[in-house]
Amino acid sequence: MRILFDQGSPVPLRCFLIGHEVVTAYEKDWAKLCDGELLDAAEVEGFEVFVTTDQNLQHQQNLSARKLAIVVLNTTSWPRIRYRQT
Repeated sequence: MRILFDQGSPVPLRCFLIGHEVVTAYEKDWAKLCDGELLDAAEVEGFEVFVTTDQNLQHQQNLSARKLAIVVLNTTSWPRIRYRQT
């Protein structure tokens, strides 16, 4: 599965997604794209999951026609996320 991490998504999470291709928006040189453009680029490139910490994304974008799954993390704090996974 191809997974795209948005700005702010904790990169250490990638180590727990064994067997999946995880790429950051920064690595793709997409860090300056706005949300709609970023989601469009992710779909064109064949990403299946978009991980973000943008709690307002659902209010800023029409997500109903999107082809990729969107996971919204409730924090950018890696220690908090890691603690909840163990």
